[in-house]
Amino acid sequence: MSRPQIRVLLIQVNIRSLRPTCSISRLAQRFLSTSTRRLAPPTATSLKNETGDNVKLGALGTTASGKKLNIRTYPRYDDLEDERLYRKQHLAAAFRIFAERGFDEGVAGHIRLNPLSRHFSLIRVSDLILVNESGTVIHGDEPINAAAFAIHSAIHRARPNANAACHAHSVHGKAFSAFGRHLDMITQDSLRFYNHHGVYKHFGGVVLDEGEGDRIAECLGDGKAVILQNHGLLTVGESVDEAAFWFMSLDRTCHAQLLVDAAAGKNGNEKKIINEEEARYSFDQVGTPEKGWLAFQSYYDALLDKTKGDFLH
Repeated sequence: MSRPQIRVLLIQVNIRSLRPTCSISRLAQRFLSTSTRRLAPPTATSLKNETGDNVKLGALGTTASGKKLNIRTYPRYDDLEDERLYRKQHLAAAFRIFAERGFDEGVAGHIRLNPLSRHFSLIRVSDLILVNESGTVIHGDEPINAAAFAIHSAIHRARPNANAACHAHSVHGKAFSAFGRHLDMITQDSLRFYNHHGVYKHFGGVVLDEGEGDRIAECLGDGKAVILQNHGLLTVGESVDEAAFWFMSLDRTCHAQLLVDAAAGKNGNEKKIINEEEARYSFDQVGTPEKGWLAFQSYYDALLDKTKGDFLH
């Protein structure tokens, strides 16, 4: 998605590649070493008459009359202020959606920069805080979370393409984080994070210094998520929509992993790990920025209908 960049916290580029994040099963290793089978490219035959974003997003939209129905995509703006308002509205919505899913816990957690003491379920566009690269409040009536600034500023310095970052102490995320390990690729949904999540193993309490933020950003590399050991989850995206959906999906994936591990341990069932080749192809179908943005829109629409848009002001 090519679009104008709007960012306050941007200083330098320092991207580090993320190492592979999971091991494949022995069965998959044997299969890959002895078989010459190659999977078809990740474009279904049913999409042969589709073009552009429909192909990219797996949308089938050709009518009987031959008319093309196009899937919605990130809107294009000629005016930066119009896009800035769009981003703020979707940021406020993300807080409300996080609250609905129980991702709130006191004043912990942040998406970009929100007022420190206002509950996620009450956030409106007018509540959002604007700061400069030094953390000075440019617009807003309340202090920000110091830990949020330490983390977000470091991520923006290292990842200019990350326009949003989400962090919260969700129950399943922090439970899984206690193991200090990567996710297994055991479900289609987990493949959104195939080779795209890191594990930060140095719990140092509340993040209040830039050095800790820099180390988290380094662990993130060019991935979309970090599991912060003994702490919780953090996700990033080119849009707040994308980052927020990755967070929701990552928490549910952690939940599924905990359930699978519990069942395997109790009953001796063997987990079936998705092999590397299938994981790579599937990631291109489910793990792109466009897919992350699109997946969030249904949640946004539902919130808009439920609240009559009271978060937009």
